[in-house]
Amino acid sequence: MFSARSVTAVPARHILIVVENLPVPLDRRVWLEATTLVKAGYDVSVICPMGRGWTAPHEVIEGVQIYRYPEPPEAHSSALAYGREWGLSMLHWFRLARLIWKRQKFDVIQGCNPPDLIFVMALCYRLWGVRYMFDHHDVCPELFEAKFGRRGLLYGVMRAWEWLTFRTASVTMATNGSFRDIATGRGGMAPEDVFVVRSAPKVETFTPGPGNRALRKGAGTVMGYVGVIGQQEGMDLLVMAADHLIHTLGKRDVHFLIVGFGPQLPEVERDVAERGLQAYFTFTGALYNTDLLAVLNAIDIGVSPDPKNRMNDISTMNKVMEYMTLEKPLVQFDLTEGRVSAGAAALYARANDPEDFARKLAELIDDPERRARMGALGQARVHEELSWAHSVPQLLAAYERIFAKMGQGPMALPVTADSVPEAAPAARVRSG
Repeated sequence: MFSARSVTAVPARHILIVVENLPVPLDRRVWLEATTLVKAGYDVSVICPMGRGWTAPHEVIEGVQIYRYPEPPEAHSSALAYGREWGLSMLHWFRLARLIWKRQKFDVIQGCNPPDLIFVMALCYRLWGVRYMFDHHDVCPELFEAKFGRRGLLYGVMRAWEWLTFRTASVTMATNGSFRDIATGRGGMAPEDVFVVRSAPKVETFTPGPGNRALRKGAGTVMGYVGVIGQQEGMDLLVMAADHLIHTLGKRDVHFLIVGFGPQLPEVERDVAERGLQAYFTFTGALYNTDLLAVLNAIDIGVSPDPKNRMNDISTMNKVMEYMTLEKPLVQFDLTEGRVSAGAAALYARANDPEDFARKLAELIDDPERRARMGALGQARVHEELSWAHSVPQLLAAYERIFAKMGQGPMALPVTADSVPEAAPAARVRSG
């Protein structure tokens, strides 16, 4: 079998990917993008923070050059704290980009938000002919609003950064149709310069199985959550729903497995204790690879309690895709993109109503056959429409477009589903 480099008909093209909110390869979307591009014959470097066990300043994994900087203090409480985090990160971006440039000049900077500030570095390198690919992970103005519940001057700053990001980008990759509409609407981008590259598991490695049955704690029905335990993920609503399910609806033969990390974890654990629900909840912390699969394969129903707001309504939740890939039905609030992703694989509770969420869980608890039908529909939907293999052509088309705008021809080596690289550890990364 020929290597990608041996059949590439043009000189090596070097992509620099910059991501701030997670280390690589822990950021599954970025890892799939990076390794797919390597398979297609590109040289790929990544700048990202350290964290979650990924602490080497520089290493090469599966052909991807990874440059990490010390993880800045996490910001959860205020806009000022986020400003400090992002400011420190920017200093490291410039430092490492200069180091990488000296080793091998790059042709494109791919910026993965949040924050919407990577355009600043892209503008500086535009003087040397480098172009900017915006990988639109989150809608930052709506994310700011969801976290701080207010608008005003700082919200206006976020909108300005977003606009400047789109103005700087030659091509944008949107995670779903709603993000595409933002790019062509308030972003002012031409439709032919926006490509929908969905985040989704790689079905060849994210596979159903028996799971770790001991984690079920002997319960008849087990609900599972995987993701960030933060301010905007709706964990307070999930605990309220569990309380109503158990204490009001009388569904006591149940258990909740919560996989993830985040700033609100201690508060959620306190809430569980104050409601007398400790026996019904297990918090596993962050899990990856086979450990994550062991938990998710042990559950019966996935839960996605993200509340309806302007951000979540148009975001695609990775956990929804993961439940569906593993043939699990799920309950979520009625979100626009949530319906686009899950279709008939989910029941949809009224917006931000934990009691209705509990009633939907009870419906599935009482009907195992319905659960099986919904799970099968969800898995088929992923395999037929939504897996990473379906995103690969769009990813490569986006890069062909940006190089065409730079006056360069297409790469010679196509990528097939069989050559898509393996997924990195899966954790909740909102892409939205």
